[in-house]
Amino acid sequence: MHLLVVLLLASLAQAEDPDLARLFARRGLTGTLVLTSLDGSRTFIHNDARAAERFIAASTFKIPNTLIGIEEKAVDLDSRFPWDGVERPFPGHNRDQTLESAFQVSCLWCYQIIARRVGAAKYPEYIRRMAYGQLREPFDGTEFWLDGSLTISAQEQIAFLRNLVQRKLPFSPRSYDILARIMVADSPPGYTLRAKTGWSGGPHPQVGWYVGTVETPKEVWLFALNIVVRSPDDLPLRATLVREALTLKGILPK
Repeated sequence: MHLLVVLLLASLAQAEDPDLARLFARRGLTGTLVLTSLDGSRTFIHNDARAAERFIAASTFKIPNTLIGIEEKAVDLDSRFPWDGVERPFPGHNRDQTLESAFQVSCLWCYQIIARRVGAAKYPEYIRRMAYGQLREPFDGTEFWLDGSLTISAQEQIAFLRNLVQRKLPFSPRSYDILARIMVADSPPGYTLRAKTGWSGGPHPQVGWYVGTVETPKEVWLFALNIVVRSPDDLPLRATLVREALTLKGILPK
């Protein structure tokens, strides 16, 4: 019986993709990348064990938090966030924001305003219904996605993104439509890439995320990457690695 269990677990494990492994090795990076078609018929993965490990969600939580905020009428597409004049480390945060700009520059103080409007008591049920990782309680209502209370694995990110694209989550069509609009990272002829970065700059090792979707005329792909961030110089590599992987697999044009 023990042997059968071992064989079953081995069969369930995803095979290491050598192309993806080379992308990480070339830069000496530790991390994982899961790249899969929407229907799940094709999957490429680097570091399957890490893909199942939970890390701080960081700003990737802005994806579901946008949906929650719109659904709870805490924010809308035409919402404005006047800058309070406090200088923050990221220059893009030090100005008035819209919902779209707040998402694109990953404006923490804007999403903390949204979280306060939603109210901490509503988050556990939303997170449970979305199957979005694990929320440890009690938690700080404006810090939980940053301080280690909310953790999620790359595989769980993929499952969430699949439900997001298929609109199986507990949100209205309007909430989905607004998120789809503000989540666009690139949309040249031939494809639309929607994505969100994340960076857990807290306790070491720091973790950097890049998660999202690619829609082509023929198909939709989902991706979730996280890396150990050795220094801020590694942060641009989050999107670079994903784009290189998408190109290697013929999903994006060369």
